[in-house]
Parts: sequence; structure tokens; C-alpha cells
Amino acid sequence: MSTGNPDPDPLVTPGLEPGGGVTPGDTPPGESSTSEAGPRHAPPRGWAKGPLIAIITVTVMVAAFFLVYALLI
Repeated sequence: MSTGNPDPDPLVTPGLEPGGGVTPGDTPPGESSTSEAGPRHAPPRGWAKGPLIAIITVTVMVAAFFLVYALLI
């Protein structure tokens, strides 16, 4: 696997003007395969326990408030 420049070479790519521009009405060349792109490790999955517990606690407290409010009126 090579880690060279994945961009097309403008000197040998058809349809490019000098300087790398695309001629009017022409489609620009597609990107090369970039196998080296992306994260180096798997990103963490799911929520952390702390924020999840805080969200659940606030939700239960709000629901209890409205339940008590509805029963008192």
C-alpha cells in the first residue's frame, strides 16, 4: 500500500487546463481512492454513564413535577 499523493496529477489528467482548472462544460476528475483517510481507531460507541444518568434524572424530576401539579389542581 502506498501513501503517496491521492490527488490526480494535473499534467497527465485529460480535460484540465494549465494550472489545474476544468474546461467549461467538462466534468472534473474524480478523487482517487484514499485508503489512509478516516480515524485511526474505532470511535467510542454509546453515551457515557454520567450524562445518561443526569438526563434520566432530570426527565424523571420534570415528569414527577407535572404529575404532582396535575394531582393538586
